[in-house]
Amino acid sequence: MQKFWRFYDFIWPRRCEICMGSVDHPARHICSRCLETLEFAEPGGCEICARTLPDGVKGGICSDCAERRPYFEKAAGALAFLGNARRIVIDYKFNSHIWMRDDFTDFLQAACEFRLPEDEIDLVIPMPLTIPHRFTRGFNQCEYLAKPLARRIGKECATRAVRRKGMPRRQSGLRGCERIANVAGTFEVTAPETVANRTILLLDDIMTTGATLSECSKTLREAGASRVFALALARVI
Repeated sequence: MQKFWRFYDFIWPRRCEICMGSVDHPARHICSRCLETLEFAEPGGCEICARTLPDGVKGGICSDCAERRPYFEKAAGALAFLGNARRIVIDYKFNSHIWMRDDFTDFLQAACEFRLPEDEIDLVIPMPLTIPHRFTRGFNQCEYLAKPLARRIGKECATRAVRRKGMPRRQSGLRGCERIANVAGTFEVTAPETVANRTILLLDDIMTTGATLSECSKTLREAGASRVFALALARVI
């Protein structure tokens, strides 16, 4: 495999997604120098949604989760949605930088292993897209990450277990209560037998308030899923 990547790099040299310099990791697109400066989501936030807590407060539950507990048991983010991390995630999602898949899968795997009960997970499900979004982007960015992540952690991946219904507005620009109302009733489990009595890892790309992940988790639990954990490539801080 190493010989393959040496040949590949000779024909089509990889450049770091952040600094555009040469890359010193086989099959990856972030160099070791930029990797050390990348913004990762730090542990120690809300025990449920991983939201950053006020200064001086460690552990516990944030005010939003205390007032309206999400339908997932626990959430984790791999990257903090800041600086270079924000830029490369946006480029992946909206500009089809799909070559970042292996780098991002590395980050997701680490977050899953260290922050979620990986051994208890039975099934990985990517957040589904609306039909217009899938058409305009050409791919489901969550599905593209869910498949290799499931292989890495030795779990089954069900890419068609849940679908989106209706035409909700984009969540960006909406406030917390508006986000909850916007996604209410917009998910449907198409294969209840696949999720029944199983612990689900629900994968999303960017987690802001967690409203979309919570609504999808609610639908999965109503369909018989025993528990749902949420994992996002990037967590808004």
